[in-house]
Amino acid sequence: MTATVTRDPAAPPATPRRRVVVSGPARAAIGFASGALLLFALAPSALSDFRLSLLAKYLCLAMVAVGIGLAWGRGGLLTLGQGVFFGLGGYAMAMHMKLADAGPGELPDFMALYGQLDALPWWWRPFASPWFALPATVLLPMLVAFLLGSLVFRRRVRGAYFAILSQALAAALVIFLIGQQGTTGGTNGLTDFQGFFGYDLDDPVNQRMVYFIVAGGLLLLLALARQLMHSRYGELLVAVRDGEERVRFLGHNPATVKLVAYVVAAGMAGLAGALFVPAVGIINPALIGVVPSIEFVVGVAVGGRAVLLGPVLGAVAVAWARTSLSEEFPAAWTYLQGLLFVLVVAFLPGGLASLPALARRLRRTPRQEVGT
Repeated sequence: MTATVTRDPAAPPATPRRRVVVSGPARAAIGFASGALLLFALAPSALSDFRLSLLAKYLCLAMVAVGIGLAWGRGGLLTLGQGVFFGLGGYAMAMHMKLADAGPGELPDFMALYGQLDALPWWWRPFASPWFALPATVLLPMLVAFLLGSLVFRRRVRGAYFAILSQALAAALVIFLIGQQGTTGGTNGLTDFQGFFGYDLDDPVNQRMVYFIVAGGLLLLLALARQLMHSRYGELLVAVRDGEERVRFLGHNPATVKLVAYVVAAGMAGLAGALFVPAVGIINPALIGVVPSIEFVVGVAVGGRAVLLGPVLGAVAVAWARTSLSEEFPAAWTYLQGLLFVLVVAFLPGGLASLPALARRLRRTPRQEVGT
């Protein structure tokens, strides 16, 4: 027997609930305004100078994650070599800052210390000009990505083969940098920067300025990524991911579509590396090799690669967990990170960003009738 509920005929009819529908551009504007309030007002007032510098570091890593979210989340390109482009942008900025600290006609301090060179290498000289160095932090990674992607995508290399190839490129760059100790600092990399375009980096006020630049850069990249995702190109990128042969049959070149996403992601990683140098104060091969490249992807997977904010949340969360847990469990952090990645992929494929949608689906589950 099933229990039923009867309604009083004399009772007034129930007023239907009105749902307020917010358009996509309005939601985006609200989201960016909330992010700006959080990054530019709440965080600087609530965090100490040390914690704020850590947040600037995390936001630089989140900028790399935005590019991976575009290339991997929308285009299906598992890029395990983003450390290459992060390093190219970082070293380009570091070279300019070292030359600015040394002064006109002088060798950077590490070159004088090693004593292997009597004159500045020719490929260092253009970076003395900020008009060359600043564009190079973005354009140089994009150029390398364009050359590599043109060769790879036209030969229809994809999937695991593309991931392994990009990872091998990161390993090759690390080997090159370590072997060039006299010109790149070798294993130690480039560090001990004194100024950033005339501003003393030891001054806490200037460090906050660097944080604001990093936060603004992240919001700018998020706006660019959203514009690409919601454009006709974004739809075409998803179509290539889901059915490359169908897109080719319709007259589009999938290699060009994937190449654009790969180049844009490389430019984002290069900008992140350039801002990482003044924010953290160092760039070395340990920060751009195979392991950091994998950590970038882990952060995107944990946050959720299918939505815009997922990679940012995941990158910040993983970086914060690494800083916190590695202090208490230095030998076990790598295993904890791997376990976190496996658990998210197995039980939460959409990442942390899918938790609100999952909770809404659970609330909307119709209740079963109560039998008596």
